[in-house]
Amino acid sequence: MTSPPHWRARTLSQVRHGFFGREGGVSTGIYASLNAGTGSNDDPEAVAENRRRIAAAIGADLIGVHQVHSPDAVFVSAPWAGARPHADALVTTIPGLALSILTADCAPVLFADAKAGVIGAAHAGWKGALGGVLENCVALMRTHGARDIAAAIGPCIHQASYQVRPEFVQRFVAVDPDNAHYFAPSDGEKSLFDLPGFCAARLATLDVAAEILPLDTYAHPARLHSHRRSVHEKLGDYGRNCAVIRL
Repeated sequence: MTSPPHWRARTLSQVRHGFFGREGGVSTGIYASLNAGTGSNDDPEAVAENRRRIAAAIGADLIGVHQVHSPDAVFVSAPWAGARPHADALVTTIPGLALSILTADCAPVLFADAKAGVIGAAHAGWKGALGGVLENCVALMRTHGARDIAAAIGPCIHQASYQVRPEFVQRFVAVDPDNAHYFAPSDGEKSLFDLPGFCAARLATLDVAAEILPLDTYAHPARLHSHRRSVHEKLGDYGRNCAVIRL
């Protein structure tokens, strides 16, 4: 079994991590080939094998949460004994625990303070990012001793591909008028939203510099899963990309 191809971030070079797309797995059809999504309608055995391959590449079993587009972050001290908690960010100080996030256009954000021995992972869709999931993940890391946090924003939908309606823009402007900066004009009354730029700016206010990987999930159908692309192509379902980090 060969290791699935994946991307790494310069900012996280001191810890083991990877952003995995859709290459290097065993799934077929619309899920081809590395689908890590247990919530998809893919063959469960294929998903399990794909996740085993990702775990082998990172050197530890994957630990995730039941993602619900919330602002909630949880601390992980051991693999879950029962059901996964409902949350959208994880933090640990325990070596050997691999924190994982699933995405298919939302932004996977990985964090590390290698010197302090604290890592984090967050699922930042527009709702979670606006609601504070990144801030809560950083706060929880700092509660557990992190001081100099590096971050990387992995493959997600980028501005050129993220067309939204006026009511979407208003959600952001109602919170802070300066959020209008993350929208560019598009067709008619529609706009284009800069999700990774918005996430990076939120982190900058926390004194956390984030590297943005130049990977648009919508624009690379052979390399990355995309929910929006599956909707536009009327595919009925979609695979999930996986971001993982461990000490």
